[in-house]
Amino acid sequence: MRHGKKFNHLGRKTAHRKSMLANMACSLIEHKRINTTVAKAKALKQFVEPLVTKSKEDTTHNRRIVMSRLRQKEAVAELFRDVAAKVADRPGGYTRIIKLGNRLGDNADMAMIELVDYNETYNAGKPAKKKSTRRGRSKKSDSESVAPVAPVTETKASNEEE
Repeated sequence: MRHGKKFNHLGRKTAHRKSMLANMACSLIEHKRINTTVAKAKALKQFVEPLVTKSKEDTTHNRRIVMSRLRQKEAVAELFRDVAAKVADRPGGYTRIIKLGNRLGDNADMAMIELVDYNETYNAGKPAKKKSTRRGRSKKSDSESVAPVAPVTETKASNEEE
């Protein structure tokens, strides 16, 4: 039974897995998209998205947390400088996984993981939509949204009878 196993171990020991994910995250931040297997892409998505969220608020504490996970000063600097500015208004979902098919040598499922805001082909066709919330409307705005009933006007036929 697999009780309490919430993440994929990727067939590696803990230190190897953490180092591999840190290196892949640094490559993703540097190149904005990388090709890998589907399992590694899903594990990388879980690894990198909280770091991008932390980069939106540039504090010393957040920089130290991200630095302890990524271990590369240049990647941390680029994350807090460039990537955080692009994703500032996005409420999560910073990466996209696109499946590419199977690898020739061993038939492994391949995927491309990319930062969403850096792909111009997907974002070009969509107009910028206004920011909306999922909260209900207040009673004041509901009463204003109801249109008043217009008075009934007389028609030409009734005017001609008089």
